[in-house]
Amino acid sequence: MVHPVDVHVGKKIREVRLLRGMTQVIVADQLGLSFQQLQKYETGYNRVSASKMFEIARLLKVEPGYFFDGLPREGSDAAANGALDERTAKAAQALSSIADEKVRNQIHSMIHELAERAAS
Repeated sequence: MVHPVDVHVGKKIREVRLLRGMTQVIVADQLGLSFQQLQKYETGYNRVSASKMFEIARLLKVEPGYFFDGLPREGSDAAANGALDERTAKAAQALSSIADEKVRNQIHSMIHELAERAAS
């Protein structure tokens, strides 16, 4: 049976991989894995060892603790649903690739304004 923490860690690996614009094949190759093994990590079907998690974190330029961000604290009933969907991750990647900081800031402000209006 798949453990919820392994699923969460896998979603976070996928999230940051997509944000970096990297395919499973590229990441797996750089880690010395098959892309199927990386898929199993990303689905939580296989657990990621501490040493492999460290390698993944270095490759994707995040702290190892990033993979645990969003997990509910002990005694909390909150769902661990902090992972980005693929569409949102690609939008974030596109936004971060805009070189003109002024344009990037304008788009960022527009997104926040639209979100505030939608919440009202």
